[in-house]
Amino acid sequence: MRKSWLTALTATAFICVPLLPVQAATVVHQSPTAATPHTAQATPAKQAAITPPRGQVVRPDFPAAAPGPLNNKTVSAVHWQLRPAYDTPLLATGVTDTAVTIAGPAEATQEQMLAFIRRRNPQPKLTCTLEELVGYYYEEAGREGVRPDVALCQALKETGFFNYGGDVAPTQNNFCGLGATGKHAPGAKFATAQLGVRAHIQHLLAYSRLEPPRVKVNDPRYWLVVNNHPEIHGQITAWTGLNGVWAVPGKNYGQDILHLWQQAQAPDASDASLNAAERKVSHNPDEAASYLYRGNVWYQRGDYAAAEQDFSRALALKADCAEAYYDRALAAQKQGKNKAALRDYDALLKLQPNHNQAWYNRGLLRFAKRDYRGALSDMQALLALEDRSADAQNLIGIIHIYQKQYSQAWQDFAAAAAINSTNYYILANQIILQACLK
Repeated sequence: MRKSWLTALTATAFICVPLLPVQAATVVHQSPTAATPHTAQATPAKQAAITPPRGQVVRPDFPAAAPGPLNNKTVSAVHWQLRPAYDTPLLATGVTDTAVTIAGPAEATQEQMLAFIRRRNPQPKLTCTLEELVGYYYEEAGREGVRPDVALCQALKETGFFNYGGDVAPTQNNFCGLGATGKHAPGAKFATAQLGVRAHIQHLLAYSRLEPPRVKVNDPRYWLVVNNHPEIHGQITAWTGLNGVWAVPGKNYGQDILHLWQQAQAPDASDASLNAAERKVSHNPDEAASYLYRGNVWYQRGDYAAAEQDFSRALALKADCAEAYYDRALAAQKQGKNKAALRDYDALLKLQPNHNQAWYNRGLLRFAKRDYRGALSDMQALLALEDRSADAQNLIGIIHIYQKQYSQAWQDFAAAAAINSTNYYILANQIILQACLK
């Protein structure tokens, strides 16, 4: 009876439990890593779909430690839920990450940002419409000379694409974790979404510019930076300069924001995008960027073999193109060429060892091969870069289950839930593991 109940549970893990969001601990400014529910991979050989609830859910309380032994037979019979591989290819920016400044014009249009957000979260938790929020970023950042598209990507990272799940609630209109200093401190609250956006942009100005904002200061922590931190005020001009300052430790904080920015600029699957891509290749046949762009279009159109060929051409022209290695790995995975994908991830991580998504994707491939030691190593490397990666912590819990370290897995899932209480994969695993108690 228990086994059949568990099988049903893995398919509809959230129908069983009414949900309320539980606040999770955060660090200064930083909120959970963005992760949107997708079809969940279960065992290395199989996949089981879960359907996230449309409304609020009540999160049950789980003991800090497993309250008793688990049934080995039951544990081996159920599916475990984890975030699938990241699968959005990247375009090259033409500059190194450290050269992308906080000040500057937008590269992505408002329409691109709207489409990008909706692909990851069709139902963002906001006090205004998504169109209004995106417009506020372009208005407020544009007035101050801050890149609005990158600032919006920072908000996406901080809020998990407006899913939240940490100390900050959606009703606070706090899009960058202002004042959320951990230990369940919810941080600042703003009367409107536009004022929350204004505070975000002004806080970026406190770090990146000596001149004051052009409108009245609305950021409650602006003067704290200006008066108490002369070593920071106006000294941080690049997004990667926020590493370890805006987010602590945040070793890869700026790079993660810029990866989102690259993804937002990717072309779509339309004929217009394909025609533009063909023109790029025709006019600049010796530039890797031309083939990278066309490969992105083929990828979006589902022609992964053509995409893989273009990414290979890009690498033939520019052997150190990290984006081409990443994109070719994604195209290979889509075709089931996991060995080829692993080789590209290996090459990429030698070139760019701070690539969060590559660490996660390679760990998934290793997990699928039952290389649990390698997968665990990749997740630990990811957590060393981004200690707020709930998905990495969740996969560590699943690895420990396969290694029959059930008590440790219980604690791993608890640690993952403390990072992001609204992550459906983690909640499903906690419910399932609890049901496996003898």
